[in-house]
Amino acid sequence: MRLARRMNRLGTETAFEVLARARALEAEGREIVHLEIGEPDFSTPQNITAAAIDALHAGQTHYTPSVGIPELREAVAQEIRRTRGIPAEAENVVIVPGGKPIIYFTVMALVESGDEVIYPNPGFPIYESMINLVQAKPVPVPLLEENDFCFDLPALKKAINKRTTLIILNSPQNPTGGVLCKRDLEEIAELAIDYDCYILSDEIYSRILYDTEFASIASLPGLWERTIILDGFSKTYAMTGWRMGYGVMPSDLVPAFGRLATNSVSCTAAFTQWAGVEGLCGSQEEVDKMVARFRERRDVMVEGLNAIPGVSCRTPSGAFYAFPNIKSFDRSAQEIADYLLQEAGVAVLPGTSFGSYGEGYLRLSYANSVENIEKALIRMHEALEKL
Repeated sequence: MRLARRMNRLGTETAFEVLARARALEAEGREIVHLEIGEPDFSTPQNITAAAIDALHAGQTHYTPSVGIPELREAVAQEIRRTRGIPAEAENVVIVPGGKPIIYFTVMALVESGDEVIYPNPGFPIYESMINLVQAKPVPVPLLEENDFCFDLPALKKAINKRTTLIILNSPQNPTGGVLCKRDLEEIAELAIDYDCYILSDEIYSRILYDTEFASIASLPGLWERTIILDGFSKTYAMTGWRMGYGVMPSDLVPAFGRLATNSVSCTAAFTQWAGVEGLCGSQEEVDKMVARFRERRDVMVEGLNAIPGVSCRTPSGAFYAFPNIKSFDRSAQEIADYLLQEAGVAVLPGTSFGSYGEGYLRLSYANSVENIEKALIRMHEALEKL
């Protein structure tokens, strides 16, 4: 089959490839500890599931407006006003099936061929994939361990120019667990205003924080008018399979996002949207419990990694990922990840799955039980001692 050339510009997510390899080993009888997939291992809270069932019984199984039902758009706007302190209204909200459509729609709506887009590296691989798809120029800004994996601001100042159309931020961050502090956000905001570019602020892990308060760049003066917030239900409410996300943006952008939705996904399933209303407006007790469990797992993971000779790991402030340094082994991150899967039965991702600045690191998801994390750490310790 002869595919269109644009398909060569699309990347992928290595996590799903590693998962497939791990499943193949399990089919052969191997026991694999899964630390590669970034999704909560908890069940969706019962009140949310019940709301979806009620919606199904009530006949909420038909098309909805492309930008979402009014009730969920208003619930999202209320949440954004409460947590970000910005004057969002329902007409600023677009509901989509998952978080990725907001990345896709933002780049499609705002970025021309030849424009430049700044994005974090290591970072979520779909950012670079979408930039390449529209034939814009990807401009990576490194997230360095010595800076606690925050944006390298001197590098950002050097990279930004009059051709920069969009800056992509992610905080709390995948894959490092780093969090952008308010001081960094203020400097980024000043540059965005000076160079008249938009911000895509990926805040999908905004509720999963341990040691700091969440800060959104959209809350800063002059930034609400040029920021698209990406958030959703997958991580906060353990709803990855429900495919529910949203964008919050200046109202002038909403019609363009609506047209892109109409031309791609039509709309988000009605009954899942009603589940989303319950998620935002109902009890948050289960969310608080999940974050507390993630904190416990984080501490076990980081302590165990730092006990392995040759491995060092900073304590992440958010999300549910550890990003240990494995440079002392003098092997590529891909070699170490492959070795751990085959030798130790532990599925992890090489840092290079998230960009070239991820070389020398692994990404481990601690969205797994303490028992399994401890088992993985023992296996990793034994396997890495042999190198």
